[in-house]
Amino acid sequence: MRAVGSSLPRIDAAEKVTGAGVYAGDIDLPGQAWLKVVFAGTPHARIRAMDVSAARAMPGVVAVLTAADVPVNEYGLIMPDQPVLCGLGSTPQAEIVRWEADHVALVVAESEAQAEAAAKAIVIDYEPLPVITDPFAAMAPDAPPLHPYSFRYPYGERDPHSNVLLEYTLTDGDVEAGFAQADVVVESVYHTHAQEHAYLQPEAGVAWVRPDGCIEVICPGQWMHEEREQIAHALGLPQEQIVVRHGAVGGAFGGREDISIQIVLALAAWKTGRPVKTVWSREESIVGHHKRHPYTIKAKWGGTRDGKIVAAQMDLTSDCGAYAYTSTKVLGNALLAALGPYKIPNVHVVARTVYTNNTPSGAFRGFGGPQGHFAAEMQVNKLAEALGIDPVELRMRNLWREGVILPTKSPLPAGCTIREVVAAAAERGGWRHDSGQGWRRATDGEDDRPSPLAPRPSLQATQRRIARGVGFACCFKNVGFSLGFPEHCSAWVEVHGDSEIERAVIGCVGADVGQGAHSAFRQIAAEVLGLAPEQVEVRTESTEVTGSSGSASASRMTFMAGNAIKGAAERALQEWQNEERPARAEFVFRPRPTTAYDRQNGAADPNVTYGYCAQVAEVEVDLDTGHVHVMRMISANDVGRAVNPQQVEGQIEGGVVQAMGWALMEKYVQRNGRAVTQHLSTYLIPGVLDAPTVIEPVILEFPDPQGPLGIRGMAEMPFIPVAPAIGAAIHDAIGCWIDELPYTPEQVWRALQR
Repeated sequence: MRAVGSSLPRIDAAEKVTGAGVYAGDIDLPGQAWLKVVFAGTPHARIRAMDVSAARAMPGVVAVLTAADVPVNEYGLIMPDQPVLCGLGSTPQAEIVRWEADHVALVVAESEAQAEAAAKAIVIDYEPLPVITDPFAAMAPDAPPLHPYSFRYPYGERDPHSNVLLEYTLTDGDVEAGFAQADVVVESVYHTHAQEHAYLQPEAGVAWVRPDGCIEVICPGQWMHEEREQIAHALGLPQEQIVVRHGAVGGAFGGREDISIQIVLALAAWKTGRPVKTVWSREESIVGHHKRHPYTIKAKWGGTRDGKIVAAQMDLTSDCGAYAYTSTKVLGNALLAALGPYKIPNVHVVARTVYTNNTPSGAFRGFGGPQGHFAAEMQVNKLAEALGIDPVELRMRNLWREGVILPTKSPLPAGCTIREVVAAAAERGGWRHDSGQGWRRATDGEDDRPSPLAPRPSLQATQRRIARGVGFACCFKNVGFSLGFPEHCSAWVEVHGDSEIERAVIGCVGADVGQGAHSAFRQIAAEVLGLAPEQVEVRTESTEVTGSSGSASASRMTFMAGNAIKGAAERALQEWQNEERPARAEFVFRPRPTTAYDRQNGAADPNVTYGYCAQVAEVEVDLDTGHVHVMRMISANDVGRAVNPQQVEGQIEGGVVQAMGWALMEKYVQRNGRAVTQHLSTYLIPGVLDAPTVIEPVILEFPDPQGPLGIRGMAEMPFIPVAPAIGAAIHDAIGCWIDELPYTPEQVWRALQR
């Protein structure tokens, strides 16, 4: 059995199913105190005074920390625009609360109950400030600026009096001339919404000062070394004095990309000299971490009678929320995704992200791809209807081909397989191709496949009025960090034995947040070294193991870490052959460089490589209630090479169901800058009965020229086309286009009434 390509049990499977796996919330240290983070509780205000004397005097209280206790009171993944603690005695920026979950104080006490009681005794005098929750209102000339202070800004000059954090323009060709050529022009405005990550493990962790003086922080995250860097910066300490350890991570989906409790845990342990622990409630988790970006996208596309898309004009506005988080990077992805995987000769795209007093928006599976592709794929399906051309056939006439020049004026990276992926999904979904008519859906008589669209007994028994429809959508997604970020990943490999290699140890600290990365690390190393996977030990525990592996995001971890492990293993084998026993080698993989967008025209070489996905959705719509049930979802994905086919299928199935939640039911509601849906009891996520009756993963393996052993990243791709595929299927069923997500029963019912 070969290591890569085999559906082996996950490296952490037994620990997780038996409950033996150690999560940060499971850890208790001798002599630990409890930390309570005090949220602001107001979305926009100036702190005039803060009285913590009563809290400090309460039983069991060890310390109450405020903004004055933070050496460098700023942090942020892309730019440091957020205070660690809002309050007085620090910086002018820190005196302003911009989000209801801004941290304003830390209470450390002997017990969790004592910390909570003392937190309630803190008295803060707030001067209310105008609350801005609409990004378009935030862009008005008279809107008060939410960040009228300077901070390190990596995009040139920033206007501190504007709430527009970043704006891009992408142009190619002459869009007005393109529309003049068009026989049909389709215009729409699309709205997407915020989404809660709803990972199983809420924010929890412990921190302590070790005997060697290092501060060790144990908490779930996605990028140990970045967390270490931000902790060290805020505490004014060298990075070598900070150690970050993840332990088991109960889900992330991008929700742990940004700092949550890491800095405050380290600060509390450092200031008190005590081990400190915190475990957030589900309500604190929902209110206190970022969400998927809401987008408003104005779209205008033109096509000709012969099925050529000749012009696309897009205007994208995202709600950044109170702080930057990863909004600028998400914007960069959405900018290109809004044009889909299509060669369009004339394009003009403007995209911006805007500060408001809403919950910060940040990384979430797909990272701008779902929002941009939702608009692009809906436009293609509408053009197909207007032109009287099958939606798959229209795509095939316009899809990228190998070597195409993108609107960014750079060539598409080698390995473009979007046409093969679309064909595979279409064929599985009942489309046929012939030389005379091109691609078209087979009629009932032509298609002998068993279909879950046959009426179910439960529906027949209740005599409900049901309409059925089929929809198609496709996408691309970048693999790896983009737009000039200096991407890299470190690993080392040791091989042990006398006359032959008996075992190996690999060091690579990429986070496994549930996607099975550590299992993939072991399988790749075993494949390169010619060992059985059980002969390979994986070291991933902390920042002390090796250099940075980068984030578990951007569909990059298996791709980047796989290349690093492969390089280290090959070097170790060479040392072994040179009689070095045991042999150890290190390798830092650096992919080909990318470049940032030109702010005026979007020229760039934006991404290392891409992954591709296409999907067919078959739905039933209840004509009386508006409920939509996805009967069948076909998801074709080019993964380059499947390291563990079973885990790839799991990623596809999980991505589809999670995306269905975003498309059909999940709705994170904020009102006047406050979270309304603070509980999982009122924030609906899909359960087993909401999942499609059938999910058909289609795994394609066209090796990526840059991937380790041909492997492509793929974890985000299955999420992206789900919403537009369902939108097209609903239209096929009831004849209505619905341009706002989510497709809740009320939304669909109202469309039916129209």
